[in-house]
Amino acid sequence: MSELVSSASSWLNAALASLVVLIAVFVPLERLFPARQQPIFRPAWATDAAFFFGQYLLWNVLAISLLRLVAAHCRATFSIPAPKVVLLLGAVVLGDVLVYWFHRACHASNVLWRFHSVHHSSEHLDWLAAHREHPVDGLLTQLMQNLPAILLGVSMGGLAGLAVFRGMWAIFIHSNVRLPLGPFRYLLGAPELHHWHHARGHGLTNFGNLAPWLDIVFGTHELPPAKDYPLGISNHRPRRWLASMWTPFVP
Repeated sequence: MSELVSSASSWLNAALASLVVLIAVFVPLERLFPARQQPIFRPAWATDAAFFFGQYLLWNVLAISLLRLVAAHCRATFSIPAPKVVLLLGAVVLGDVLVYWFHRACHASNVLWRFHSVHHSSEHLDWLAAHREHPVDGLLTQLMQNLPAILLGVSMGGLAGLAVFRGMWAIFIHSNVRLPLGPFRYLLGAPELHHWHHARGHGLTNFGNLAPWLDIVFGTHELPPAKDYPLGISNHRPRRWLASMWTPFVP
């Protein structure tokens, strides 16, 4: 019992520490370079806060357990004599390719869309809204992202580092930020590209995760219009955390 309490306390402390870091990084960034004029406590912020704590206290535990289970059965399937840096870069690129096509499948498959639409139900994007994600959608995405690294023999420490990097980037591209990246937007990606993916009645372009190169290669890259546009999805979605958990399972 004491071990369970200690473990729960550790996860809670980690979640609170992550919250403090994210607030310290992204709130000033969103105030200095806002993509849209919206308050910090915008509509539905409490719902997204529930998604944040659900992700850090519940679903991340399941994701780590799933990755460890997969790693135990598939560790180093491909033995490639290459430096660790090369393997990490290969894992990032291959993970991006898998996530890109899985993301496209989420918009093409009615079954996958039921879960992925929870993420697209946000009508206000910022660093906190990045955490609005159904656990089924999140677990499958985590599996796609990390499977190449597992097959290439990247250690659990390396996987943790990749997870932190990808997580911060995912939060960045959802943040309410418009940075003057200029031509670097084609190399690094930008929040404005992903925001256009979240446009209401749109969502069929800019599927890339870390950078837009896959969208450019496969013809799904599109710059957003200069004018403002609504976010979210047209059909009604539940605005509460618990309802968002069970609604995708309901016919």
